[in-house]
Amino acid sequence: VDIASLVSGMKEKGLGGVAESWLGDGENAEISSDQLKEVLGEEQVAEAAAKLGTDEGSLLAGLKDSLPQIIDKASNGGSLLDSIGGIGGLGNMAKKLF
Repeated sequence: VDIASLVSGMKEKGLGGVAESWLGDGENAEISSDQLKEVLGEEQVAEAAAKLGTDEGSLLAGLKDSLPQIIDKASNGGSLLDSIGGIGGLGNMAKKLF
C-alpha cells in the first residue's frame, strides 16, 4: 500500500479530511482504531498482529498514533508503506511505541 492508495481508501471510507490533514501542514486529525482497521482491512491487520506476536488492539493503538506522524513526514510521491515493509513494517515501528 502506498500513500496514495491509503489516502484513497480513507476517502472511500469518509475519512478524506483526516487523510488530507496528515498530508498538509498543521495539526493531524485523529483516527480511531476501528476506522483504521476498516481502512487497512481486517485480514491485513490480523496477519500483521500475528506476525508481530501482538494483539490487534495493541497494533491498532500504536498505528493510530504513529501513522499520522509518519505520513505527515513522508513525501507526497513516496511509497511509504512499501519502503518500510508494508503494514508489518509499520506495525514493527508502532510496536516500539508501546
